[in-house]
Amino acid sequence: MSSNLALRLVPDELWELVGPLIPVFRPRRQGGGTAAVDDRAVFTAIVYVLTSGCAWRHLPAEFGVSVPTAHRRFSAWTRAGLWPRLHRAVLDELGARGQVDWASAIVDAAAVRAKRGHLTGPNPVDRGKKGSKLHVLSDAAGLPLVVAVSAANVHDSQALKPLLMALPAIRSRRGPRRRRPVKMRADKAYHSAEHRGWLRRRGIVPRIARPGIESGERLGRHRWVIERTLAWLFGYRRLTIRYERHGHLFNAFLVLAAAITCYKKLAKQST
Repeated sequence: MSSNLALRLVPDELWELVGPLIPVFRPRRQGGGTAAVDDRAVFTAIVYVLTSGCAWRHLPAEFGVSVPTAHRRFSAWTRAGLWPRLHRAVLDELGARGQVDWASAIVDAAAVRAKRGHLTGPNPVDRGKKGSKLHVLSDAAGLPLVVAVSAANVHDSQALKPLLMALPAIRSRRGPRRRRPVKMRADKAYHSAEHRGWLRRRGIVPRIARPGIESGERLGRHRWVIERTLAWLFGYRRLTIRYERHGHLFNAFLVLAAAITCYKKLAKQST
């Protein structure tokens, strides 16, 4: 594997965050099973699959990791909750530097075609073809704070509460951890009196476009932010078409993409 490619995919600074979070490999007492491999090489191979969109069976031999080992380790790390912990660790670093903008949270969704598996359904805007939907909640600057996957026929509005409730308590430059934005911005798909009341009871000002009352132009000043976030995520080619049979594995790729997206801002601030 090219050392330059490996460092571009997983810089030393990113590995410093990832390494301590990876579960310790424990060989079986009776012997046999999966042999120990270099964790950084496996993680780099996973990032390569996410970035390039290649199938596991096309993983280049230069990575020094066999296809079965990389796939099994990805599944094992997913079950162990590695990807949400990594995302949280990166957000904590950003929060400690004052780089999370709590002025507002913005929510939106986008559909992708799916070949098969759980969390898929007929896409109403794609002639009923099977698909999944990516849900994203960002801060005011477009950092993806929470992501999730659903079937394509799930209405966008059903994700608002789960996304906001899944928002982790993130470190602050000063004071306690924070998990509540000042405002919630969303388009007309998320409008309902129940949502507005629910947000107000939690001390969050709803800024949700109302059908027939507010034009989309008013939200447009902020909508481009979340659309840019979705574009960042779709830059990881494994997310553009879903091939995973299991929904939790596709979601794992999405969370990893969100974590790396946030890391890029962290790296940019460090230079």
